[in-house]
Amino acid sequence: MGDWVIGAFINLFGSIAINFGTNLLKLGHDERGRHSMLREGIHGKTILRPIISFQSWRIGILFFAFGNALNFISFGYAAQSLLAALGSVQFVSNIVFAYFVFNKTVTVKVIVATTFIVLGNTCLVAFGNHQSPVYTQHQLAEKYSNITFLFYCLLLVAVVAMHHYVYRRGELLLAISGKELMRYWKLLLPFSFAVVSGAIGSCSVLFAKSLSNLLRLSMSSSYRLDSWFTYLILLLFLCTAAFWMTRLNEGLAQFDAILIVPMFQIAWTFFSIFTGFVYFQEYQVLNALRTVMFILGMISVFIGITLLAPDESKGGEVMDSPLSSITSSKVNTDVERLIEDSAIKDMKSLARAMTTNALAVVATAKAVDILILYRNGIKRLNRNIVS
Repeated sequence: MGDWVIGAFINLFGSIAINFGTNLLKLGHDERGRHSMLREGIHGKTILRPIISFQSWRIGILFFAFGNALNFISFGYAAQSLLAALGSVQFVSNIVFAYFVFNKTVTVKVIVATTFIVLGNTCLVAFGNHQSPVYTQHQLAEKYSNITFLFYCLLLVAVVAMHHYVYRRGELLLAISGKELMRYWKLLLPFSFAVVSGAIGSCSVLFAKSLSNLLRLSMSSSYRLDSWFTYLILLLFLCTAAFWMTRLNEGLAQFDAILIVPMFQIAWTFFSIFTGFVYFQEYQVLNALRTVMFILGMISVFIGITLLAPDESKGGEVMDSPLSSITSSKVNTDVERLIEDSAIKDMKSLARAMTTNALAVVATAKAVDILILYRNGIKRLNRNIVS
């Protein structure tokens, strides 16, 4: 059994554990919301119990942290392009959890989307890069100064600058009172926002794999982790992971989930794969057949993710879907109205929740897109405090 098989299985179980933990976190917030509807505090104000007092939330955070640790370890055993694409299995596992934990209805559209994701991942695993070398610090540093990678970075900067300009241009047009935007701006604005977010945020995957590689190197040789290179990569990882987290929150707050959710996931996966291709030169082991099948696998996964976008009802409201339940931690409408009308008095609970979320960001870059479920709940509470 090759190391890449070990890495793929570790990543697979890690993604499932993260998704299971995420669903338990959402279940904890739902229980907290139902509990708040049954109690009224002083002067009719709703007093929320600390979220940590709910067992489902406590178990969920343990599974979430455990899954993050597994995913981080997996980067040391398999190619980045393979693991970045394999992460989409979380959407398949989420359908199972949504059905058994939240009693959601599995529609034909969800089954078709799941089929696309499963077939795509099968192609990616079968025809992807199966090598898993361990690089020294010197080799990793050389790859960062490789002319091909530097050219890719320049191209990435150009893509980010262009889409950031497009997004700012659209914002200015929106700011003009009475200005009716063309139809294409409704797609171009979230698309540009997602591209900038994915291009920069997905670099955290590269830094996470470099850190995992150094950790594996330290276990098999005399290499010491307390070097300037390790600290630099760790700093870059934290910065890019925090950027991705912030942009996810902003995007979900500004745009409809039916548009921004699949755009985020596709941009993240696309740039994660190609960054690994260029930096680790993973494309060198792919012949014509494997290249074509790998691309078809990516397209199949992207189609599946797009089909899992939340459905939009006639009234314009976004209905629940497996993808929206991953990226949203909102409670039901009645509970949100109670929270908006009440003052948040349990500051210790809020502080604990924010601290737990910050620790989760440090855990691994791949967990950042899953952590939106919990972060959105915290953001809603912060917005209520400010208001």
